[in-house]
Amino acid sequence: MIIRRAAHQDLPGFLRLAGQVEQWFGPMVGEPGFRDAVAGHIKRAEALVAASDTPPAAPDLLGGLLFGPHPAGSPGPARHRVNWLVVAEGCRGRGVGRALLADAVRRFVTRPGTLEVVTFGSDHPGADASGARRFYEALGFTPAEAAPPGPEGGSRQRYRKVCRPDAA
Repeated sequence: MIIRRAAHQDLPGFLRLAGQVEQWFGPMVGEPGFRDAVAGHIKRAEALVAASDTPPAAPDLLGGLLFGPHPAGSPGPARHRVNWLVVAEGCRGRGVGRALLADAVRRFVTRPGTLEVVTFGSDHPGADASGARRFYEALGFTPAEAAPPGPEGGSRQRYRKVCRPDAA
């Protein structure tokens, strides 16, 4: 598996990944706002993809991540955000998400601060089915305050972890 910056031609792959998780997040693939958000992250070089490195490389992505680094030059501790992380259905539990997140920290975390992600609330059906909460907790994130509900109406919760430029 290789992790690389996403390119414009990866947009269809991001949409295929989004289609695999719409049952938990609500509609994304047909939403212009979602497409624009992915395209914006790609343009700003804040999107990563996991792709197969074994020939012949599969055209579908193994996973994707949209990151929101701190604004350059802002005072105080940095606040970094994982805006979206998804792993292809058949690749979950194989280290793809862990590799994407570790690479994002290496690339984007330039000073100590907090890394934040919003994921499913404990009562959301996707909390267990997706394994997202277990995934973040295994990586050292801790549950924080509730976040606004998702577009499908399901509960959300913030998770945070302290991060340093030299550690994932």
